[in-house]
Amino acid sequence: MSETGGVREVKSAARTVELLELLATRGDRPARLQELADELGVPRSSMYALLQTLISRGWVRTDVTGSLYGIGLHALLTGTSYLDSDPRVRVVRPYLDEASQALGETIHMGRLDGRGVAYLATRESHEYLRTISRVGRRLPAHVGALGKALLAERDDAELPEGPYEALTPNSHTGRESLAADLAQVRARGHAIDREEGVLGIVGFGFALRYDSPAQDAISCSVPVTRLTPEHEERIVAVMREIRGRIEATAPGTGGAPHWR
Repeated sequence: MSETGGVREVKSAARTVELLELLATRGDRPARLQELADELGVPRSSMYALLQTLISRGWVRTDVTGSLYGIGLHALLTGTSYLDSDPRVRVVRPYLDEASQALGETIHMGRLDGRGVAYLATRESHEYLRTISRVGRRLPAHVGALGKALLAERDDAELPEGPYEALTPNSHTGRESLAADLAQVRARGHAIDREEGVLGIVGFGFALRYDSPAQDAISCSVPVTRLTPEHEERIVAVMREIRGRIEATAPGTGGAPHWR
């Protein structure tokens, strides 16, 4: 049994969290009982009892046959509460609106979460609307502007060896190429994602240095068909200015707890 901060991990709680995270990663692909039991290495009877408990509490849902399972509504309610209660998200949101209006492009805020980045807020461009919002979703840190901006705030010794997951043919798959890219991020002061996470989309990411090392970043996403050298120059100028104003404002969040 693992320990966290000198306290022994509660096995039943850990199993519950692992189950919810597994269901969340499956998205619109519901799972069967045996699949979940096999994936988590849990006896079928124990998994069934856990699922029924979570169904009764709204954290897991099942179909009319009772044979398929997916993430439940209460996961959304809890996630929304996180966004509403986070002081940094509240501070940043108006600046995302301002950047989106100034540039006419999609603007994101994300937070480093292990080896990924969780999207906390998005302002979509009227020129390019996604069918699915990124808010509440998580992408590998090495494939996007948000993640690379945050990885560049850390020592390369923290990078995993790889190989890394490739989302497009342009994604970094090895530690050496990613480290070389991060060196360029540090030199220029912002990250660039040239179709590494989504084909047809270029991103510009800027770490928010109100924490050290930075945990949050903002980015601007642009379809390659609209990206001219002049537009890129304006994006970088506007996003740098927005970042500076956020960093000047965010520390004054009223003595809120410093979460870890």
